[in-house]
Amino acid sequence: MRRIASFREFYPFYLDEHRHPVSRRLHFVGSCGVLVLLLVAVLTMNAWWLLVALACGYGCAWIGHFFFEKNRPATFTHPVYSFMGDWVMFKDILTGRIRL
Repeated sequence: MRRIASFREFYPFYLDEHRHPVSRRLHFVGSCGVLVLLLVAVLTMNAWWLLVALACGYGCAWIGHFFFEKNRPATFTHPVYSFMGDWVMFKDILTGRIRL
């Protein structure tokens, strides 16, 4: 893979890695789960929910990659950009820019 110099350069690649609608749905569900679990962690003041949130988000996403996209998650090569891409794609789905 060529060197990625910016998130603006990375995001089209990220979207290309998420073409399968089930994979996008799993990412979206995982992100929703993360938000709910973060709220639970704050309300209960129990940090263990943060680990559950992490497992929920990455678990859903990786199922999408391994079983539907049949590709390797960008998290392994570009962890920061991939994390950013998850939330930008989440926003793009919410705003209708990307079809769920």
